[in-house]
Amino acid sequence: MEMKILYICFFGFLAQFVDSIAGGGGLISIPALFAFGVPPHFALGTNKLGAIFGTLSSSVKFIKSKKVHFPMLKYMIPCTVIGAILGVNTVLMIDQKILNTIVVILLFVVCLYTIFKKDLGSKDNFSGMNKRNIMIGGCIAFILGFYDGFFGPGAGSFLIFSFITFLGFDFLISCGNAKILNTTSVITSFFVFAINGKVIYSIGIPLGICMMLGALLGTNLAITNGRKLIKPIFIIISIAFMAKISFTIIH
Repeated sequence: MEMKILYICFFGFLAQFVDSIAGGGGLISIPALFAFGVPPHFALGTNKLGAIFGTLSSSVKFIKSKKVHFPMLKYMIPCTVIGAILGVNTVLMIDQKILNTIVVILLFVVCLYTIFKKDLGSKDNFSGMNKRNIMIGGCIAFILGFYDGFFGPGAGSFLIFSFITFLGFDFLISCGNAKILNTTSVITSFFVFAINGKVIYSIGIPLGICMMLGALLGTNLAITNGRKLIKPIFIIISIAFMAKISFTIIH
């Protein structure tokens, strides 16, 4: 049992290190929980408990570095909460196979667009607080809050891409904004899973401590190196996630 938790904690550290830079940490941590025999719904709930430690510590770092845009986030956070609650309640009722296929297609499009649009996220082109941007932000927050509650892996990557593409923020601000919303959806999702008894605390707490350490290291690197680090890791994680889910669908 002790060795199993040590292995899970190692993958949790790695997952949150990657997630704090470019999203997609669930690609590593959730399969690790599955591999060591944690049932699907318990794996999702336990991963949310662990992720709280990592996403919170990463968010604090971005806030202290002033790499977040609170005027937009104050409209997006409530939408994320509503989406996450609906997402968890949905996943507790249905199968995830259809979603897997949709996610692969979306990530394929996102990845190609990121690779071929060379200047993507290089400048902050946010046009300011207006009705259009608030509406777009609210929709992004609700949809990806729902997705994070329903499934999770890749939510951070989708958020970063959405902040860049639809709202015009640069990679670093997008990463900070995404981390705040990701933290919101993770905490909300955890409480819904916990209420339904789908969290293993003996695994989730040590996992969370290791995730926090990974997040602090990854966030420091992201803030220091900015776009030149975030963009290539974002592309690598997107490709890896597509490959992993494609393999799951095929088999």
